[in-house]
Amino acid sequence: MIDLLALQTVSLNSTLIQIIYTVFMAFLLSVLIGFTYTKTFKGLSYSNTYVQALILSPIVSATIMQAIGDSLGRGLGMIGALSIIRFRTNFKDAKDILFIFASLAAGIGCGVGAYTVSVVRTLAFVGTAYLLYFSSLGQVSFFDGMLRFNIENSDLNKNELENILKTYCQTFALITLRDMNQGKRLDYAYHVKLKKNKKNTDMINCLPEKIPSIKDVTLMLQETTVEL
Repeated sequence: MIDLLALQTVSLNSTLIQIIYTVFMAFLLSVLIGFTYTKTFKGLSYSNTYVQALILSPIVSATIMQAIGDSLGRGLGMIGALSIIRFRTNFKDAKDILFIFASLAAGIGCGVGAYTVSVVRTLAFVGTAYLLYFSSLGQVSFFDGMLRFNIENSDLNKNELENILKTYCQTFALITLRDMNQGKRLDYAYHVKLKKNKKNTDMINCLPEKIPSIKDVTLMLQETTVEL
């Protein structure tokens, strides 16, 4: 059995078992971080190569740290060598940057022999990522979507429309109001947020029942957690 305490040191010349153990630990932690990213990802810009980068980067960073060891000269030489590399990758989501840093930190921790710190820190990061994914922390939605339709221009229709919106919507805001057919019809566009005990289908069905002249009713819902 591998003595973990014996591996908690960094030397100029790492043994073969230290190198193998470091790569193995970095790989396991990187797979865990990559798996967590795929399970907690929200959006449309998913990249398979990014997940592969999450898995490969800890192995690279661990290799660099083991190669440097305790040598100041090696560290300065490595800085000079890496300074010629220019990274131009743009991240659309701030969470993607944090996952990259988490992968690099896991690799650096394994590279310097701090295996316990790397494992505990990675488990804490993964647990927090899942907690934020399943919780509503940070998710604030002022409106659920946009409701659009057109009705005949009459005070009766306007009053009935206002009553329906107050019944089904927690909040609503008029976006646009446009004349149609020389003022005989009005085209409305509202931002709406439905009440918790109300369904969007019930509101859609109620509109033509209460306002027979209504036409072209569309409700476009939005998901606040999806990033394009």
